[in-house]
Amino acid sequence: MKTNALFTIKAFAISGMLALTACGGGSGGGGGAAAVPVASAQGLWNGSTITSSTSSTSRSVTGIVLEDGSYWLLFSFPNASGLIAGFVQGTGTSVNGSFSSSDAIDFNVSAQGVNNATVSASYITKQSFNGSVSYPSLNAPLTFTSSYNPDYDQTPNLTAVAGNYVGAALLANITDAVPLIISAQGVVAGTGKPSECQYGGLIKPRTKGNLYDVSLVIGGGACASGTNTVTGIGYFDASAKRLNLVALNGSRTIGMSFTGIKP
Repeated sequence: MKTNALFTIKAFAISGMLALTACGGGSGGGGGAAAVPVASAQGLWNGSTITSSTSSTSRSVTGIVLEDGSYWLLFSFPNASGLIAGFVQGTGTSVNGSFSSSDAIDFNVSAQGVNNATVSASYITKQSFNGSVSYPSLNAPLTFTSSYNPDYDQTPNLTAVAGNYVGAALLANITDAVPLIISAQGVVAGTGKPSECQYGGLIKPRTKGNLYDVSLVIGGGACASGTNTVTGIGYFDASAKRLNLVALNGSRTIGMSFTGIKP
């Protein structure tokens, strides 16, 4: 079973590398970062929650808003800023300092599973991004404040991300300890413990913003969700040597997060 899973992962890595190359994505150490457009919420944002759907305890928040309006809001466990507990993903619109999204999905892999949501926020370009995530099936919204992180204006570099990581992955209410390896070519490989779930695929620098596109096949072992292909976003905090990955499947029913430190 492990041999079949590894074969699938290797096959995906090869086909995925060809597909990402054909799409004209960025390259490690490539050209300069593109300027953030005026009157847009685009960028990398760091902050904290004020309240949440499960607790009033503060959580750290990393907001990622891309040039096409798609976004990811990563939130940590309470009082544990170094480990992702879940994320909100969707597509929003920036208009005159207001950001809104009606198609948000909250993947709270640490507690309440998958929930539909809406996002409403105010922003000042390259300064602040503050708002709330509301849930039709839950009583309390998650309210957050954040400020712009100038790391977004740097150029992503695959050489900086390559290496061995000690970390944890959350998938379908299962937490795995995952030693993840990223090669100089961006090939990702790792095996979760205790599930023996295989994580493999590609990470590639984006052409805009200091971020990385991620494509993974997750399967084998005792993976609770079976074998799935997930795509998403990665952010490497160079000062902390911390890599955050979040990804979901095509139907947005299965979400995965990974937090790892490079020694």
